[in-house]
Amino acid sequence: MIARVVALAREYGRYGYRRITALLRGEGWRVNAKRVERIWRQEGLKVPQRQPKRGRLWRADGSWVRRRAEARDQVWSYDFVFDRTWDGRPLRMLTIVDEYTRECLAIDVARRLTSEDVLDRLETLFVGRGTPVYLRSDNGAEFMATAVREWLQRIGVQTLYIEPGSPWENGYVESFNGKLRDELLDREIFYTLAEAQVLIERWRQYYNGVRPHSSLGYRPPAPESIEIGSPGSLPLRLAAPELT
Repeated sequence: MIARVVALAREYGRYGYRRITALLRGEGWRVNAKRVERIWRQEGLKVPQRQPKRGRLWRADGSWVRRRAEARDQVWSYDFVFDRTWDGRPLRMLTIVDEYTRECLAIDVARRLTSEDVLDRLETLFVGRGTPVYLRSDNGAEFMATAVREWLQRIGVQTLYIEPGSPWENGYVESFNGKLRDELLDREIFYTLAEAQVLIERWRQYYNGVRPHSSLGYRPPAPESIEIGSPGSLPLRLAAPELT
């Protein structure tokens, strides 16, 4: 077990002992967090120092999320993430998450993304998964494009735009983007666009199906297989979790 704890800590350098405990349980180990913590301290393991923390501004009434998701596919949110390949050329990523389940529905990676690309991705998701009630997004040109707004109105999807300069109002996708950068983008050198697309999509599938999420009781947002009623299985309807 000590060897496995050390191996997981080496593989997932941004995870603490609680998330490592969840991974061990997923592999079939019968172990509690206190035992893993003892091994963690015994082996001198620790999460590397993070970058300086940034402050979040909150309104007096705590209304940083204007409309809280109460069910799957009720509120989706989406945003852009930026990075570069090894040669300095830009990478742009469109990330879309379900705010209730925390599942990442898509990460599109390209040199350039336009409002037409946003519309194409949303259309594909709507056909395959169904339409959400609300879409929360930034107020950038790609999201505010007339064609996108009119198309969403025609199919009955309501839009929720955040205030300019207020990323905390889009907190769920901002939180996801932070995990993407911390666990993948800051740890990988992408030599080509194709390599970035493959590695980011692989990480997205891992995030959805395997990665323990603290707000979901250290279970993944969309496990690859669930036996309903089995010990540790997800309930049919999750209580709305807190942001982490």
